[in-house]
Amino acid sequence: MKHLVLTLGLLALPKSEKSLHPPPTPLTPYIQTNIQAEKPKPIIKVNKQLLASKTKPNKSLIDALILVESSGRENAYNKKEDAVGCLQIRPIMVREVNRILRKQNIEQRFTKKDRWDCGKSKEMFYIWRDYHHLNSSDEVIARCWNGGPRGYKKQSTEHYWYKVQLQWEN
Repeated sequence: MKHLVLTLGLLALPKSEKSLHPPPTPLTPYIQTNIQAEKPKPIIKVNKQLLASKTKPNKSLIDALILVESSGRENAYNKKEDAVGCLQIRPIMVREVNRILRKQNIEQRFTKKDRWDCGKSKEMFYIWRDYHHLNSSDEVIARCWNGGPRGYKKQSTEHYWYKVQLQWEN
């Protein structure tokens, strides 16, 4: 009976009998941590809508613009508007970007041929955006990219902004 009770662990053994059965050695190394030294992490409540609007970098906006303008093709060409490249840049935008660079005393200049290079097109976009739309919303930036300096006021650019948003979400 004593052995049955011992195997079930119901009976406390005297110290002399405890040394007869050494504790089993673990198969994996045992790691001790000081629980009191670890501080609990604070729980932060996040407004997901606000976070989503602030964490969308402009790179995502430019990617959505590229998909709407040219489906991501560097060799896209609109003969009617003479719009070229992944961002469908017209010659007047090249002139505007070069005007901004002159005004900022920067020696770099772009040519109409640079519109075919997606990297240079993005660079032109960022120069234009940083000069004209430093504090503008993504909607204003996209609608002005499509409709010119007052594009954000034009009803015709509302559908363009809708298409950009669809690409942005996907």
